[in-house]
Amino acid sequence: MTTQAEKKADLIEKFGGSKTNTGSTEAQIAIFTERINHISGHLKTNKKDYSAELSLVKLVGKRRSLLNYLSKKDIFKYRDLIAELGLRK
Repeated sequence: MTTQAEKKADLIEKFGGSKTNTGSTEAQIAIFTERINHISGHLKTNKKDYSAELSLVKLVGKRRSLLNYLSKKDIFKYRDLIAELGLRK
C-alpha cells in the first residue's frame, strides 16, 4: 500500500511529465480526481460529514474549471486525459 505522498508523486510524474512539474493542468486535474474519489468513498460511509461534502463540492468545481480551460487550450489533451482518468465527459 502506498502513502498519499507517493501516490501524489506518481500522479505528478505520470501526468505532469516530470516529478517537478506540479503546476501542469493535467497533473492538477489528476490530483483533484484522486482526492474526489477518496472523499466520495469517505462520504459513502459517513453520510453526515458535511465539511467533507463541502470540500468535495469545491474540488469538483475546481476540477471542472481546469477541465474547461484545458478543453479551450488543447482539445486533444483534454480528450486523452478524460479517457485516461475515466471521467464521463
